[in-house]
Amino acid sequence: MPTFVYMTNCDGCGYCVDICPSDIMHIDTTYRRAYNLEPNMCWECFSCVKACPQQAIDVRGYADFAPLGHSVRVLREAEKGTISWRIKFRDGREKNFVSPIRTTPWGSIKGPAEYAPPAAAAMASQDLAHEPEALKVGALPTLARNQLKKGLLQ
Repeated sequence: MPTFVYMTNCDGCGYCVDICPSDIMHIDTTYRRAYNLEPNMCWECFSCVKACPQQAIDVRGYADFAPLGHSVRVLREAEKGTISWRIKFRDGREKNFVSPIRTTPWGSIKGPAEYAPPAAAAMASQDLAHEPEALKVGALPTLARNQLKKGLLQ
C-alpha cells in the first residue's frame, strides 16, 4: 500500500523526508508540500505516515484486498501514543486496528560515529555490533560447529 500526500493538509515540515528509508518522499520547492516521488518504490514501512504531525499522508490499498470504493485511513495520535488504522470495505464493513507508537524521540539514538570502533575479536564474533550492550545482556548464546546439523557446515 504505497503512500500519498493530501497537499491541503501538508505544511511542508519535512519529517516524512527525513524518515523515509527509500528516499522517495520529497518536498516540492514551488508549493512547499511533500509528495511521493516513486510510489511503486515504496517499502510500505509507513514511517512517513507515523511521523507526519498533520496526518497529511495516507495509503492506497491494493485491489486484491481493498478494491474500488474502499478507504484506508491512518491516524497518528501522539498524545495517546497510538497509530490507528481504519479500513472501510466497499460493502460497508469496517476494520479498526490500534497499535502503540514504538518509536524513540528524535535525536535520542546514538549515531554510528558515536560508538567506539569494534575490537579485532569482535570481527570474529557472531554478535552484531554493540548487540549485547544494546540489548542489556551479558552475552548472547552462540552455536558451535558440533551443534549444527551434519551436512550444513563442513
